[in-house]
Amino acid sequence: MTPNRRHIMLGTAGHVDHGKTALVTVRFPVWWMERRPGLRVIAAAYSQTLANKFSRMSRKLAQMRLGLNETRRAVEEWETQTGCWYRAVGVGGGITGMGADLIIIDDPIKSREEAQSLTYREKVWDWYTDDLYTRLEPGGAIILVMTRWHEDDLAGRILSSEEGEDWRVVRMPALAETGDVLGRQAGEPLNPDRYSIEELLKIKAVLGSWAFEALYQQRPMPAEGGMFKREWFSKFVEAVPAQVKARVRYWDKAATAGDGDYTVGVRMSRTAEGLFYVEDVTRGRWSSGERDRVIKQCADIDPQGTQIWIEQEPGSSGVDSVQALIRMLSGYSVYADRVTGSKQVRAEPFAAQAEAGNVVLVKGYWNALFLDELMTFPNGAHDDQVDAASGAFAKISPQGASIWTEFYKQEMSRDERDKD
Repeated sequence: MTPNRRHIMLGTAGHVDHGKTALVTVRFPVWWMERRPGLRVIAAAYSQTLANKFSRMSRKLAQMRLGLNETRRAVEEWETQTGCWYRAVGVGGGITGMGADLIIIDDPIKSREEAQSLTYREKVWDWYTDDLYTRLEPGGAIILVMTRWHEDDLAGRILSSEEGEDWRVVRMPALAETGDVLGRQAGEPLNPDRYSIEELLKIKAVLGSWAFEALYQQRPMPAEGGMFKREWFSKFVEAVPAQVKARVRYWDKAATAGDGDYTVGVRMSRTAEGLFYVEDVTRGRWSSGERDRVIKQCADIDPQGTQIWIEQEPGSSGVDSVQALIRMLSGYSVYADRVTGSKQVRAEPFAAQAEAGNVVLVKGYWNALFLDELMTFPNGAHDDQVDAASGAFAKISPQGASIWTEFYKQEMSRDERDKD
């Protein structure tokens, strides 16, 4: 395992109790110190106590292989005789006065309870972006080792950001899935001598699918579920055809910057053959000013003739917000959209075309997070990308969407009458 990229991610490297920490967090820093005198390492864990435990094990190994500087050998910060430094820190801890060539983050979230807390996830993210990431020296590497408790955890947020494409993801689930990186057959266990397939299935029966998929498969939600299926999205292209019948960019705005939701803009086009191309997904948590600048930037760079639609929240404040954006986008074809009905009903027409094989994705860093959100809808932590995609589809094929939605409502009404 050589850090030949600026970012390396082992955040989904395997399930619990499978040697990730011993290999990556404890041994790897010392291995690299042997090859790079003067290397500076920051190793982080969810608590200072746990970070110190890892530090002691690495320090013992470094003592045997490199020797320690006797004047700097405290568990929280030590130095080798070759000038390498090691700093142990817990999530939220200060890291002033030291840069790092290598940053290792080992399980920044310790439990499901913490993972389910938006407040704690925000704390981890703020600490990572404001404190830890700023310590990385040019050309340095980051390794993230963690159990995926939640799709909005640190790994999820990194992968959903624009820098997500800079990360290499190594994921080895306990039970192999189609296209396994190790060449295993689907359903084959990762280490049958330690966990046989029978034992893993028993564990799954006890934990349930949700916990098993997170802890052992490293998917915070089951791979298949709800309204969308992953096999419906098998077509990926580098670019859309030169001629399209229509193109839209649909924006689903977060109500406020701190409510945990994302602002999402999905650009979609339709060809004469009836194929729908998801061309781009722009997603982020921004202040109102930052959001407006991003929307304007997208309008500037989107192909000429792209219609812009903005979902209008109910109430006078929603009207005022959309009208302000429309004024800002003067010169573009921009419209407000007052949505009705449930999110599931609005998503059905798009899902129907996806199931029919008529939805194509343009390759981009956003693909994985976009599909993951669709797979967990309507039970996932976020549905902003689904909302924006459903809105874009409705505007690019409004007649078809309207007919399908009306049919769905009629069928639901008939079902309710049949119950009486």
